[in-house]
Amino acid sequence: MSWQVVTLHVNGVGRELPVAAQASLLHVLRNDLCLNSPKYGCGLGECGACTVLVDGVAARSCVIPAVHAGGRAITTLEGLGAAGRLHPVQQAFIDEQAAQCGYCLNGMMLMTVALLARTPDPTDEEIRRELSGNLCRCGTHLEILKAVRRAAGLMRDAGGISS
Repeated sequence: MSWQVVTLHVNGVGRELPVAAQASLLHVLRNDLCLNSPKYGCGLGECGACTVLVDGVAARSCVIPAVHAGGRAITTLEGLGAAGRLHPVQQAFIDEQAAQCGYCLNGMMLMTVALLARTPDPTDEEIRRELSGNLCRCGTHLEILKAVRRAAGLMRDAGGISS
């Protein structure tokens, strides 16, 4: 097995660690950095449970080799808010009770952050299109749509908080 030392910038903190050449970013985040928000779902980059932001762009961490993430700014759900201050997207998902089992929420929230950074006032169609690649099996789709709309309003009111 081949190893490489990589510096990962996760949630604003640089960490230098040895990474197996074949290790996915998801496995390094969960197993080495003990970050639990990105979930293992399909392992193929199709369900969205493992979504993180890489340089502000939503990406599927299960299919990104960790060695390719070196030097990039990686944000997980843990890195959105601060102690005692939730990110508007997190607050909106709570306010709209947009969770049932919670497995998809990581991806839904991070996709929402990426969408609102590009499109501060998205239409329902834009929201649906953005979240269409994130699977939710619990049926909270209507609450999730409401949460995205609420988050857009909260961010407008707060002056466009970014990730």
